Order: sequence, then C-alpha cells, then structure tokens
Amino acid sequence: MILSDEVVVITGVGPGLGAKLAARAAAEGAKVVMAARSTDVMDRVGKEVAEAGGHAVGVACDVRRPEDVQRVVATAVERFGTVTGLVNSAFGHPGFADLVDTPEKAVRRSMDIIVHGALAMTRAVVPHMKAAGRGSIVNIGTMATRRPARGEAGYALTKAAMSCASKYLAVELGGHGIRVNEATPGWMDGPGVRLYLSMTAAQRGITEQQVYDEIAADLALGRIPTDEACTGPILFLLSRYASEVTGAVLDVNGGGYMPL
Repeated sequence: MILSDEVVVITGVGPGLGAKLAARAAAEGAKVVMAARSTDVMDRVGKEVAEAGGHAVGVACDVRRPEDVQRVVATAVERFGTVTGLVNSAFGHPGFADLVDTPEKAVRRSMDIIVHGALAMTRAVVPHMKAAGRGSIVNIGTMATRRPARGEAGYALTKAAMSCASKYLAVELGGHGIRVNEATPGWMDGPGVRLYLSMTAAQRGITEQQVYDEIAADLALGRIPTDEACTGPILFLLSRYASEVTGAVLDVNGGGYMPL
C-alpha cells in the first residue's frame, strides 16, 4: 500500500472525485480526514472505509472560515497524530459567463474558496509536516487554464492563481521535505459530466452516447477518464514514489493536452 503511515487531509469531498479519492487513499493505507461543507457524502465514504478496515473521518468545513480549517487539522492530529498529506480540491465556480460579465462577487467567492482556502489549509498543516520531516501537498487544477473555453474565465482565473502559488510553495517548503505539486484533470466521467451529457443531449436532440463520443474523440485515449481513474495520479503525487517530484504539473486528462 503506497500510503501506509500517511495522514492525508482532503478538502472538497463531494460525490465525484473527492469521494473516490478519499476511499482509494484509505485503501492504500492512508488515514484520511475529509473536509466539506456537506457531510452526507463524507458519512457514506467513512462508513464504507470502516467496513473495509480502513480509517477515514469527515469534518464539516468551509475553507473560508479559519475556525473550520483549524478544526479539520486538530481532528487529524487528535485522531491520527499528525498530517503528512494535503489535497486542496475545495470547489467554487463563479458561473459560466465572459469575464467582464461575471459578477465581481462571484469571482471573489471562487477566489476565497480555491486560492485563499487552499492557502489557509496549507498554513495549518505545514507546521505538522515540518515536525514530521516530510509532507506532500497536491493542488487540483483544471484544463480551463490550459485550453481556454469561453465561459470558464472566472474559474480559470482562480485556478491559475492556485497554480502559481503551487510553484512558489514548492520553492519555499522544499527545504523542509515538503513537496507541492498540481494535478490537472480535464473531463472526468462522474456525476457532473453525466449531468452535462444528459442536458446537452436533450438540448441538441441527440443521444448521450453521441455527446460522449464527441468529447472522447478530442482525447488521445479515446475515452473520458473516470473520477476513480483520475485518483491514481493524485495518490502517486502524495506517495513517496514521487519523493523527487515537486513544483510539477501532472496532466490527468486522457491526452486532452500535451505540453511540449
């Protein structure tokens, strides 16, 4: 198990990537602390992990609230002794619109969740990682920063800021044995994409499979990666197999983007 002896905090645990990631991290030996505003998914995942013999606990948390962030980390330390891994995947989309038409309040909310929330969690876990002599932080990016698509500007703006922060944190924390990387998914075949397929098919009068095939045709692997399949690269970055990897961006998108 590649995450044995690791204590991993995962933010933004919802029904898609977050839930799959928490379950797989626990299956790989990690003691997992889940954080999200809603506890329904975390309760289900925690029960499934416990039944499989693993360890996972959920904590209600809005990453914009300092007291919530501190409660998440305090729970990790009280239950498992320390924190050695962090996945910042808390999500806040400002809505699909041109940037000049996106309400300032919506952009600020997204920035507060994605950037300032990630920084708050990072600040809270770093002292424990320093004490442990190691740590891995994985920030979840988006293909919207790689391939601009109209309507995604407000969201991409906040994720681009997080990406920049990742590189600076990698430089600043590397001397303490703390690695900081970014995993950048694109289309992920989970609840969100399934809703998109259904809505688009209805609007265009075609089948969901036809919409799927159009998307998949633009990906080198010819398929949309599932939520669960996208967890593997994130677990790799968390693990000691990636001990020499920091400041990197790992594209997890089926070949939808290939930087030179």
